[in-house]
Amino acid sequence: MPTTTLRIPTPDGAADAFAAFPDRGERHPGVLLYPDAFGIRPVLKEMARELAGHGYYVLVPNFFYRHGPAPVIELPEYIGEEVRPALIGRLMPLIEEHTTERILRDADAYLRFLTTRPEVGAGPVGVIGYCIGGLLAMRTAAAHPGQVAALAEFHGPVGADGPDALHRLFSTLTAQVHLGHAETDLTPEALGELNQALDAAGVGYTSEIYPGTVHGFTMSDTDAFSPSALRHHWDRLLPLLDRTLAGG
Repeated sequence: MPTTTLRIPTPDGAADAFAAFPDRGERHPGVLLYPDAFGIRPVLKEMARELAGHGYYVLVPNFFYRHGPAPVIELPEYIGEEVRPALIGRLMPLIEEHTTERILRDADAYLRFLTTRPEVGAGPVGVIGYCIGGLLAMRTAAAHPGQVAALAEFHGPVGADGPDALHRLFSTLTAQVHLGHAETDLTPEALGELNQALDAAGVGYTSEIYPGTVHGFTMSDTDAFSPSALRHHWDRLLPLLDRTLAGG
């Protein structure tokens, strides 16, 4: 499975990135994958390789590139409860600085770079996000409705800003959507509000709480990891990409 590290030109500098793609000469559908706040690391690279094995060119940007190359803070091999609060404390100022304006400016650059790679075909792309990356994915898809055909978000903060913000965010979406929520992140009432906003926008979607999960359930290098939920995530994600991205 070919992999490479890249630098993506943006208006604010160059974002380092990881890419994985099939070991075949033809072009493949492009997928932009936003990591969680802990960023590009072995588990994210493995997920990108897994996805590339199904026929996609997967680009994983370091969206904190303004603060340095990934990892922007030193990470242990395993992120457990004893270290998580300190790590989040160091990352929170970076998250707060990552404004909507920055998100959208970067998204333009990431998609432009992805779609001009020689290994990427001319069709629509998919966007995936985990944790805070889920919000970035949602904003990217909403800002590029003619280009993003698939949107998947897992244990992300979508819905945190209330129903009015949801309606505005979803109003331009044309992508097919899957939202996989942690049980500890979303009440059934909040899920209902979220799904009502998707219904009102006329979006084709699945949106569900993954049973018995906590925030971060897809990440095998953390104490939030759920092997069964990760399998469920692939069972939802791969068919979504297959039916929306030609050649997947």
